[in-house]
Amino acid sequence: MKIEIFDQTYNIQSEDDENYLRELASFVDERMRTISEATRQVDSMRVAVLAALNIADELFALRKRQKEIEGPLRKRVEKCVTLVERTLESPH
Repeated sequence: MKIEIFDQTYNIQSEDDENYLRELASFVDERMRTISEATRQVDSMRVAVLAALNIADELFALRKRQKEIEGPLRKRVEKCVTLVERTLESPH
């Protein structure tokens, strides 16, 4: 399949869903165009690196947020499971 990112065409072979790959390509293309406009940079390699850093920053922020949520959520779930187990074990 062919995808286009920042006016460059790439031939991609993948078993992933074609629509998903097009969505990824569109995301990267949009991010590169936004960065190119903001920095007035035209060198596609520099724009690609800046876009990669931007996307990596977003990924790391989401990972950090996920860890912040998972800890307390896991504790609450464990507490609920313990309460249910105690209730089921106690004679009525």
